[in-house]
Amino acid sequence: MKKEYKEGSITITIDEEKCQGAGECVTACPVEIFSLVNGKAVATKVGECIECCACVNACPHSALEHSSC
Repeated sequence: MKKEYKEGSITITIDEEKCQGAGECVTACPVEIFSLVNGKAVATKVGECIECCACVNACPHSALEHSSC
């Protein structure tokens, strides 16, 4: 199941079937928009995203899609 997190022109999609809760997106994001909830990544602060795409590049399971990347 894919979950969309959207604010303004930014959309982050997390494929919960692919997400293994590695937490690499949490670590890679310089503005800390991600957290892990029940072993899955969630984008809790999309409005603070600086569109650097570090999260997409860091995910070892290709579970993240970002409208800017």
